[in-house]
Amino acid sequence: MKWTRTALGVALLLALVSHLAAHSSDDLVYGYECRSGFCHNVELSEENYTEAISLPVCRLFCGSSIGTLWPKPTGTVRLDTLMRQVDISFIDFNFNGTARQQKLWRAAEDRFMDMLDAQIPDRKVLARGGYRMSVNINTPDEPTPARLTLDTDESYTLDIDTDASGHVLANITAANFFGARHGLETLAQLIVYDDIRREVQVTANATINDAPLYKWRGLLLDTSRNYYSVKSIKRTLEGMALVKLNTFHWHITDSHSFPLEVKKRPELHKLGAYSQRQVYTRRDVAEVVEYGRVRGIRVMPEFDAPAHVGEGWQHKNMTACFNAQPWKSFCVEPPCGQLDPTVNEMYDVLEDIYGTMFDQFNPDVFHMGGDEVSTSCWNSSQPIQQWMKKQGWGLETADFMRLWGHFQTEALGRVDKVANGTHTPIILWTSGLTEEPFIDEYLNPERYIIQIWTTGADPKVKKILERGYKIIVSNYDALYLDCGGAGWVTDGNNWCSPYIGWQKVYDNSLKSIAGDYEHHVLGAEGAIWSEQIDEHTLDNRFWPRASALAERLWSNPAEGWRQAESRLLLHRQRLVDNGLGAEAMQPQWCLQNEHECPIDACSRGSGRLGLIVLLLLTTLSA
Repeated sequence: MKWTRTALGVALLLALVSHLAAHSSDDLVYGYECRSGFCHNVELSEENYTEAISLPVCRLFCGSSIGTLWPKPTGTVRLDTLMRQVDISFIDFNFNGTARQQKLWRAAEDRFMDMLDAQIPDRKVLARGGYRMSVNINTPDEPTPARLTLDTDESYTLDIDTDASGHVLANITAANFFGARHGLETLAQLIVYDDIRREVQVTANATINDAPLYKWRGLLLDTSRNYYSVKSIKRTLEGMALVKLNTFHWHITDSHSFPLEVKKRPELHKLGAYSQRQVYTRRDVAEVVEYGRVRGIRVMPEFDAPAHVGEGWQHKNMTACFNAQPWKSFCVEPPCGQLDPTVNEMYDVLEDIYGTMFDQFNPDVFHMGGDEVSTSCWNSSQPIQQWMKKQGWGLETADFMRLWGHFQTEALGRVDKVANGTHTPIILWTSGLTEEPFIDEYLNPERYIIQIWTTGADPKVKKILERGYKIIVSNYDALYLDCGGAGWVTDGNNWCSPYIGWQKVYDNSLKSIAGDYEHHVLGAEGAIWSEQIDEHTLDNRFWPRASALAERLWSNPAEGWRQAESRLLLHRQRLVDNGLGAEAMQPQWCLQNEHECPIDACSRGSGRLGLIVLLLLTTLSA
C-alpha cells in the first residue's frame, strides 16, 4: 500500500495515541523543534508529528556545535544531524590488543550498557528493531595492568559511521585504557532515548578528538568527621566517571575517627572508629580502588599528620593535646590532637599505616596532609619542651617549625621505605611549613606538590609557584563545597559561608590564580569536609557543582558559565538518571523551554541561527 506523507503522519499519530493509552496516561505528548538556535516545546499534532523530535535529540543538534557533551571537548567535534535507531540487544564490543585486561574491559562494557539502560524509562514500550552497533576499541597491548599516573595520556578519538551492511560502527582509538574509557563516556552521551518514537538512537556520523588540559581533576571526601558507606563512595565515583574526573582524594582519617583497618595495628580502628560496623576493611578498600580504576579514577589516600590525629591513638603516649580543653587554644575544631615528633616509636606506627596504604592503594602520588599544625599544642607538652631543650633549641615559633621539619623528614623516610625507594611524589597542604623561610629549609620542590586551600587571590600562592613547586588548587572561596550552612561550634553560619554556586565553581580560573606559572598547575580538587555532611546529603553537595569543576579542568573554556547553563541542565538530568541525587538548578520548565528563564533572555540575542532539521529517522526512512 502506498502512503502519502499526511496519511503516514496521521497513522503514526494515531499509533502514538493508542500506544500512550495502552501503557501510561502520564506520558507527555510533546515534541521539540529547533528555532533560532533553541529547542522549543511543541504539542504533537498531525501537522508536526513527522518533524517533531525529542528533547535529547533536539539539544544534540540545535544551537551548539558540541551538542550536549559534558565536559566540553578540547579538539575537533563534528556531529551530523542524522540519528539511527539502535537495537540495544545487538551492541557488541571488540577490544583490540587488550587480552591481558579482559576483566577490566568487560567491567567497562557492563557499565556502558548500564548507562544506556538508565535512559530507558520503560523497556516494555521500547520499539523493536534498529541497527546493530559495534564498538571497536583500538589501544596498544599493555604489558602490565592499567594504572593511572601523572604521565598517562588520557586523549582519545571517536568516530561513528555506518557500513554498507547497515551496521553502526563506533571506533575509539586511544593510547591506553583510560583514554579509551573517556571515549566510551562520550559515546554514551551521543546515544539518547527518543520518547516520541520510543527508540534508542545514536548520532549516525560523528568525529571527536579530545584530551584533557589538566592532569589532576579531583574530588576530596573526608570520611572521618562522618562515616560514609562504601555504597555512597561508589556513587561518588560513578558521578566522577560521568564527567571524566580522574582523582578521588580519600581523606580517610582525622582526629574525630580512625575508620581504616591497618593489619599490623588493629587497635587504631578498634579504638578509633565510631563503631565496628563503620570501618573500611581491606576488602572494602580493594573494592573501592577497583571500582574507581574501571571508571578511570585513581583513588589516592591521605594520612593527615602531624596534626589532625586523635581517636585511635589512645594509650600510646605518642600524641599531644589529645582532646584538650578549651579546644580553641590548641586546634581549629574539636577534638584536638597532634602526633608527638619526639617519640621514636611513633614513626614505627606511621610506617605500618603507610605500608597498608601503599599495599592497598598502590598510589602514584601520596598525600601526607600537613594541615593546621598548632605550635601551642606542642608547647603545652612538657616532654616535647624537654626534648627540644636537649637539642639546644628554644621554644619560639621557628623552633617548633624546626620540630615540624624534623617530623616531615622522618615520616618521609618511612614513606620511602614502604614504597621501596621509588620516591613517590608527595602532596602537602598549604600551611606554616609552606611559608617563607620554612618552605626553603624543609621542602624540596622536586619532591613535594603543594595543595592550595587558601583563597585564589592569596599572594602566598605566587611565592610557592616562584620556587618551582607544582600545585593543586582547592581554593576554599570557590572549591570548598561544604560551605554555606549553620555554624556548629557557634551560632550564625559556618566559617566559609556563603554557599558557593556552580557558576563560581565554573568560572574559577586556574590561570588567573597562577598567572605566568600556569604550567606548574597540575589541576584542582573540589572538597567536601564532612562536619555537617554525611552520606544522606552527599550527592546534592557534590552534584552538579562537581560537573562544573570537571568542565573547567577538562577544557578550561574561554566562555563563562552562561554558555554552559543549558547544557548543564540536561547533564544534571543525566546524573539523576544514573542514580545520583544531584541538586536541582531550576524548575523543570526551564529545561523544557530553553533560553526562557534567564532574566536577560530577551536582550541577549537569539544565539546561533537555528538548524533547519528534518531528522531522517530510521523508522521513517526505511
